[in-house]
Amino acid sequence: MSESKVFLFDSDDPAMQRAYEEARSTFKYFWREIAWERRRIIPGLDLACVKAPFSDSKRTASSKDNLEVEQMWLGEIDFDGQFVSGELLNAPNWLKSVKAGDSVRLTLNEITDWMYAIDAKVFGGYTVNLMRSRMSRGERNEHDSAWGLNFGDPNSIRIMPVTNTWGGMIKGWFGGKSDPHIEEHPMSEAMAPSLKEQLTDAPAMLNEKDDRGWTFLHHQALAGSTASVKILLELGADTKALTDNGMTPLQLAKSLGWDKVIALLKGR
Repeated sequence: MSESKVFLFDSDDPAMQRAYEEARSTFKYFWREIAWERRRIIPGLDLACVKAPFSDSKRTASSKDNLEVEQMWLGEIDFDGQFVSGELLNAPNWLKSVKAGDSVRLTLNEITDWMYAIDAKVFGGYTVNLMRSRMSRGERNEHDSAWGLNFGDPNSIRIMPVTNTWGGMIKGWFGGKSDPHIEEHPMSEAMAPSLKEQLTDAPAMLNEKDDRGWTFLHHQALAGSTASVKILLELGADTKALTDNGMTPLQLAKSLGWDKVIALLKGR
């Protein structure tokens, strides 16, 4: 993945700093979409990536030397409640200490952007859209053509897809963190009955752990899936189980600020 041009900017620019912060504060919605993608039989995402700054000395999101810091995209994203990990997608333009394909692990506070695309429509992309907002129409068209994606209005960030009344094809998006409907993914409520039936028929799955020590409750707590967590608790899921990195379902929900899930897990 690469853009047709290298865009240099002042990382101390207040607008860019706000873009970083908004990307971090909404990472939960990116992660929720990744969690649902892993459960889909047919993949729904064209891409899913996270941006972070790198340098040949020390990676930092606030370096004042823009010629030393390079913003690069990571794919194959994972998040364990403590660290974001992935593989570098870009070949660096000037850095010597990293290369495309390198495995990277960083804290959530180190990321500067995220985005995913469904049917070529981009969700997220805070820094990308800030830069697009400062381009001429021709430059913006050239930029978007190089990516082969529909970034939409640079002044209105898409957060997540929504479905139509009948649960059909993706129709639109929510564009603000304050929208009350954004707290639950459209697939969560729709799949709740089948989840309950599946676990009732195979109760051993309820507290079964994967190769990292995660139960289904761990995964759903981190994904902020309130409907799924309710069912898991109703069926007796172990709320005290620890992942291999020592996280409880409650701690995972807290790591991304899923308030409704936190409320369900508190005191259990």
